[in-house]
Amino acid sequence: MEGESQEPDLEIRDIPEAAPEGRWGGREGESALRIGELSRTTGVPVPTIKFYVREGLLPAGELTSPNQARYGDAHLRRLRLIRALLEVGGLSLGSIRKVLEVVEDTGRPVHEMLGTTARTLDHLYPDAVEDPHGEARRMVADLIERRGWHISPEHPAAVETAAAVASFTAVGHEDYLESLDDFAAASERIAEADLGYVARRVEREDLVERVVVGTVLGDALLAALRRMAQVDASARRYDNA
Repeated sequence: MEGESQEPDLEIRDIPEAAPEGRWGGREGESALRIGELSRTTGVPVPTIKFYVREGLLPAGELTSPNQARYGDAHLRRLRLIRALLEVGGLSLGSIRKVLEVVEDTGRPVHEMLGTTARTLDHLYPDAVEDPHGEARRMVADLIERRGWHISPEHPAAVETAAAVASFTAVGHEDYLESLDDFAAASERIAEADLGYVARRVEREDLVERVVVGTVLGDALLAALRRMAQVDASARRYDNA
């Protein structure tokens, strides 16, 4: 669909008979864009926008004539979110639909919404070795209790942590885990910074987009910063050795 050479005009069969009520219908003072302008603003081709409308990922615009519709700020936010989920998060359209259903469920707490979004990104991380005796799971459960974290040992993130712990043991480097509390303390500071970044927006689409971008690109940034800090720490410790 993105490969079409021309952007066809919006046709009445591409949209419902009426735009949804509420934030999708446009508000005074908000953007009022035609589909071509929406495409240029977001970088999403017109055929792709039409496809998202047909698939129910993007609500239709507000009809202004039999074959024209206008789109508002909510459509801009939704398209940015879809692009982040697709291009940054690497999600399938089916997974994107599930995330959008959570976003649309305004009765669902923000904490639960963001948690659901974060769990859709689990496919980005490789599986670690199994924990046949459960020792790694117990170590992580003890860590959670020591630090007073509000998370269950059965949470996917805790299970993933236990698998990583088991991997260190499996390769004979369990002494690395002596610094587990130090890493946890650093992670607390990072998490506060992450949530500070997310909380700068109030719209649900913006919050979810920031979780996706902050998680995927943030992990890459943290890994690079860690390597920089390791170079500095090595120089300070061993340059005069």
